[in-house]
Amino acid sequence: MALRLADGTAWSEVLARAVAATPEAFGAEVDGVTTLHNLIEGEWRADGQPAPVRTPVDNTVVINLPRLDADTARAAVSHAAAAHRAWARTPLADRKARVGEALESLTAHRDLLAMLLVWEIGKPWRLACADVDRALDGVRWYADEIDRMLADGREPLPGPVSNIASWNYPMSVLVHAELVQLLAGNAVIAKTPSQGGAVCLTVAHALMRRAGLPATLVSGGGEELSEVLVRAPEIGAVAFVGGRSNGGKVAAALLDSDKRHFIEQEGLNAWGIWNFSQWDVLAAHLRKGFEYGKQRCTAYPRFVVQRDLVDEFLDMYLPVVRSVRFGHPLAVGDDWAAGDPLPELDFGPLISAAKADELHRKVDEAVRGGAVPLHRGKLTGAPFLPGQDTSAYVAPSVLLAPPGRSRLMHAEPFGPVDTIVVVDTTDELLAAMNASNGALVASLACDDTEEAAKLAVDLQAFKVGINKPRSRGDRDEPFGGRGASWKGAFVGGDLLVQAVTVGGSGRLYGNFPDYSSYPAT
Repeated sequence: MALRLADGTAWSEVLARAVAATPEAFGAEVDGVTTLHNLIEGEWRADGQPAPVRTPVDNTVVINLPRLDADTARAAVSHAAAAHRAWARTPLADRKARVGEALESLTAHRDLLAMLLVWEIGKPWRLACADVDRALDGVRWYADEIDRMLADGREPLPGPVSNIASWNYPMSVLVHAELVQLLAGNAVIAKTPSQGGAVCLTVAHALMRRAGLPATLVSGGGEELSEVLVRAPEIGAVAFVGGRSNGGKVAAALLDSDKRHFIEQEGLNAWGIWNFSQWDVLAAHLRKGFEYGKQRCTAYPRFVVQRDLVDEFLDMYLPVVRSVRFGHPLAVGDDWAAGDPLPELDFGPLISAAKADELHRKVDEAVRGGAVPLHRGKLTGAPFLPGQDTSAYVAPSVLLAPPGRSRLMHAEPFGPVDTIVVVDTTDELLAAMNASNGALVASLACDDTEEAAKLAVDLQAFKVGINKPRSRGDRDEPFGGRGASWKGAFVGGDLLVQAVTVGGSGRLYGNFPDYSSYPAT
């Protein structure tokens, strides 16, 4: 049976809803494609050179993103610094009221924001809604707790917070962080990710600006804007979420400064299997782990398995991988009617055709080097529209024993590709799980929880789950990383507010040039 788009979900209809909701943030068409505005110097402006952005869902152009030059960005930062000084003097009750007004507007447009995420970054509907809800619910919690968090005399930073985040969680990471930073008394600057999420972020920031919040949203290439957004003297702190390559550049640019920073980078998060038998419990966790095609910093793409358990592990694991559902997130049958649920998928496309091609090359490289392909899924049979471009879609793959020289051995694949390493001793288990010089999370599957706790002490991960995964965390959960996965102050709960304020007692938790300090997790 041929599939079709669910009624009311075509990009043209979704974009029209976005323009109607926040017309000030949208500009003229260029080559038949609407162009976004940048939020600079307190207003939405048409500055910048428009560049087309494609959706990974079907590879069509959906919007023009105006790329600013360094001089325009520098003026925007200067204005944000002035706005910061005024906002820092605003009473906390007034700050809470304005953030609350923004939350009400964002909540009223929740479904629109989620549908924009479906189209812009390929998240299935359920996961897109969860990203928006997680952001809004998290900020509500902070709004209730902020008085306590600032009670020990903490004050805003000397300048605005510059936020540079990857495309995969525009709302629950980027917008969430900005709203908390605003509660704490800081103006905020955000860079629009070039790969996806621009329209969702634009609508969100338009609603934030209407509530009187001092927010700046700029778009452009890293080469043009990084020097300004990272090193400008007016910037009070730099928040970065992304890969180790770009994160390393940001960290290097801050070496000769004492600027507050929190740089979250991906690590090869591993799940160790040792003296374990609860396979039905593990199967449920691993199926959920494929959500969003493992395109997140806390995904588990590496399994380190005791040799005596490999057969039992594969008996459980391979059926899980084969059951994973992926495809066009809005493709439905002819019998679909308004009000029916949208497709229940584990993931849609990767963020771009280029990333899909890169992942295919990494898998082929590992196989040529000696990795054993235990499973290589196909796109055949997945729900797609007739004639649809599927170049950004990747079916799950599983490789046994990737060679040491392959990129998949030491770096996170950021896609639905898992690798399995077989070990004989606990020393080998720990060495294999620590292969990437630090990680954000790790997990151990072990029937003896005391043994697992002893092993966990030697894992180079910020959070370690025993017979369960560990996530980034919400609300009062701290979050950070060990080794190269994190530089600067940790965040989450009280730590996020401490990271974007000064004063109070005690030094910050985090990884700094002269010390590392870790909270209980």
